[in-house]
Amino acid sequence: MTGTETTAAVTPAAPRTYPSLRAAWIPLAALCLAFFVEMVDNTLLSIALPTIGRDLGSGTTALQWVTGAYSLTFGGLLLTAGATADRLGRRRVLLAGLAVFGLLSLGVALVTGAGQLIALRAGLGVAAAAMAPITNSLVFRLFDDAALRMRAMTVMIVVGMSGFVLGPLLGGTALAHVKWQWLLLVNAPIALIAAVGVRLGVPADRPEDLTRDRLDLPGAVLSVAAIGLACYSLTSGVDHGWGSAATIGSILGALAAGTAFVWHERRTAAPMLDLKLFRNGTVRGASLAQIGTAIAMAAVMFGLILHFQYAYGWSPVKAGLANLPIIATMLVATPLSEWLAKRFGHRVACLVGAACLAGALAGLAWGVSHGYAAIALCMVVMTVGLRTVMTICAVALVEAVPENRTSIGTALNDTAQEVGSSVGTAVVGTLIAALVTTQLPEGTWSNALVTSFFHGERITYAVLAVVVGLVTAVGALTLTDSRSTEEHPG
Repeated sequence: MTGTETTAAVTPAAPRTYPSLRAAWIPLAALCLAFFVEMVDNTLLSIALPTIGRDLGSGTTALQWVTGAYSLTFGGLLLTAGATADRLGRRRVLLAGLAVFGLLSLGVALVTGAGQLIALRAGLGVAAAAMAPITNSLVFRLFDDAALRMRAMTVMIVVGMSGFVLGPLLGGTALAHVKWQWLLLVNAPIALIAAVGVRLGVPADRPEDLTRDRLDLPGAVLSVAAIGLACYSLTSGVDHGWGSAATIGSILGALAAGTAFVWHERRTAAPMLDLKLFRNGTVRGASLAQIGTAIAMAAVMFGLILHFQYAYGWSPVKAGLANLPIIATMLVATPLSEWLAKRFGHRVACLVGAACLAGALAGLAWGVSHGYAAIALCMVVMTVGLRTVMTICAVALVEAVPENRTSIGTALNDTAQEVGSSVGTAVVGTLIAALVTTQLPEGTWSNALVTSFFHGERITYAVLAVVVGLVTAVGALTLTDSRSTEEHPG
């Protein structure tokens, strides 16, 4: 009774939990909006890179860092941001992240060179890292009922995936009417609206829901170094070659920092990431399965952008529209994914999802040279697998960690996906470079180059089918038979 009275005194306008998605529409919409802007920023500028290069007079390497700087800081700081939120307050850190994200987005109006834009993108990645794990963990605080949590997580994932997929489409459409700076300026009002919704609808953190452990600064530094260098090594491998000094140095640095992180976390009294969590098979399995889904999604998104725009010669807008089967399937696959979880439990449902992912990638190995209809069918099957595995693993992972560590749980989830995204993009980029050409020519391709590209895609997707199938299936096998949609009734 005391805890309820305390919560009511702190946030009289917002209940501790909500009885339905409709009742929680303000905070849920705000959290979805925050998640959307994080995800869309991953791909929004990719379509504008040629325009940015001409406007700022920058070369190819600088343009690669315009997108890479965001991914690097975003992926490197997820765990640190999650640990900070579990100590200082999740809503408080999210509001701070939204404020910084919005203000930095306005700074694009002052950019006059590529170096300034790269620094700005790195700052946006930091702010996004402060938002990403918290938006998902706060969803769990809105509802007691596990079925509502599952549906809310479905909404979040659909919105996030839509942002990732729609980035090139939105960017290409906008560039036909406005300058490229508006692609970032629009983030400011979106961040403001999201902050207002979070402030009005999400209850303030209660002291008993937070951990009192001090922030593990050495662990934070080591985790940032390990993840950041690992992400950079994948990018460097594509850009400079896997045998280059920069790539080998970054790989060795990542291994050294990762080893030091594990050594430190095992010995410190207040670890940022309690490694004992990985003794739980659900935590291990969900994290591994999420890596598999992210590899599949990033590889297909990156590969098909090249396929549609270069091999088919489609415009950015048409290429963006070609990805709509992913979004449509995300929406209509919800009943199927929930039925699988409720009927068979997490383990079997995720194994079905893993089979869909592997089957879709194997299908793409055949379908890339058989027209768009074959590709669209594979996109549908892949998305059923993504929808099932991503949602179930996100729910299972957060429910497997203590109540006062939910942000670090969602940070693990997001970090696994960021690592998988980097691996997927690197695999496609490396194999296409090795099998086809290191420099994709502009304009209309010759028949010989298109044939060579299709051959490279077939090998790439066949390799990915094996890798993703194994990684996701191994992760799924360590999950439990829990039917989370029937547990913990509110």
